[in-house]
Amino acid sequence: MRRPASMWSLETLGRVRLSRHFYMRDFLYSEIGNFHQVRNLPRDPDLAIRNGRRLCLDLLDPLEETFGRLAIRSGYRSPELNAYGNENRLNCARNDNPLECHIWDWADGQAAIAGTSLAIPWFADQYERGRDWRDLAWWIHDHLPYSGLWFFPKLCAFNLDWRAKPLRTISSYIAPRGMLLRAGDDPCEGLATRRRRYADFPPFRGIAYP
Repeated sequence: MRRPASMWSLETLGRVRLSRHFYMRDFLYSEIGNFHQVRNLPRDPDLAIRNGRRLCLDLLDPLEETFGRLAIRSGYRSPELNAYGNENRLNCARNDNPLECHIWDWADGQAAIAGTSLAIPWFADQYERGRDWRDLAWWIHDHLPYSGLWFFPKLCAFNLDWRAKPLRTISSYIAPRGMLLRAGDDPCEGLATRRRRYADFPPFRGIAYP
């Protein structure tokens, strides 16, 4: 049964553990919400938790196990906060944009999507020395059940999203800009070539959950 948001306290919601490495609190802070005083609380906390848990278990925990601490830049956004960010040109997509992944409890319980913007400090250091963002993109493609990746120039931060039915798309604002991989397409580089790109990456470390 859906639990009304009013039954949750912000403190209780923040303490919900989503995975080995992450709590709900890690995804609720918003610079836009904080500065502009727009509340960032889920309409449907149970759905937000359920979808956010898949994001953490399937994607974020293996990243943190492999590369060390992740820097979460933007996690959950309420529909109200995301709409405010879009209307005021604060780098938020429209709520009805099919690629919008930050609203984990969208569509009155029908949505199955959760996403976050993050940077990986281990890779950001190498990127600042000139490393190609595609090395990380292809590593994620070959190791994780992601749905969408979208890379940005600062820190080689990227949007990463989980969907119940993954799209498997890769896009970037870093040169070469545009879409590297479309849904349903085969990678433009073969597996052997992709593996050479990330041969010096740490060994993949996933987590076997009961």
